[in-house]
Amino acid sequence: MLFAHDTECSLIAAAALVNTAGGGGEGLPDVTALDEFYVAHAYTGRHEHTEAELTSVRELRPRLRRIWDADVHEVVTIVNGLLREHAALPQLITHDDEPYHFHAVPRDAPLAIRMAVEAAMAVADLVRNGELNRLRACAHPDCDNVLVDLSRNRSRRFCEAGCGNRAAVTAYRARKAATQG
Repeated sequence: MLFAHDTECSLIAAAALVNTAGGGGEGLPDVTALDEFYVAHAYTGRHEHTEAELTSVRELRPRLRRIWDADVHEVVTIVNGLLREHAALPQLITHDDEPYHFHAVPRDAPLAIRMAVEAAMAVADLVRNGELNRLRACAHPDCDNVLVDLSRNRSRRFCEAGCGNRAAVTAYRARKAATQG
């Protein structure tokens, strides 16, 4: 583990949230999809299961996406804006048999606010550690997803949508065609 567990989980969830707005269609088409996302990324606390909540989560995605495309100064502006806007006050807490970790807004805050602040806190860790380059776009030319490279050697290039496999197959076919031609 390169970063604190909650930092890694928040970064992965933020990338997954950004990717639900990708070119492959709406990844959060309904409240049920948001429920599944909530469970898949182990969110806790308030979850309303409403269209209004779904809308607020969807509205967060472009703001988080900017983090992957921005330079460090703009990232800091985005992170500070999210923290200030939601009156974040980091505190160490433990719940649900989890070890101590940071929460910066109450567990009963709206889901989109908790997602925004958790992502901002995690990105702040990257900035503080000079590791912002771990946030990158998928290297596959037909993909606009983002990823978090948590590998020790900073070598991850592809998102989790199968792009690495597609790139390997394309390269294999090109090599095969070159030897047959």
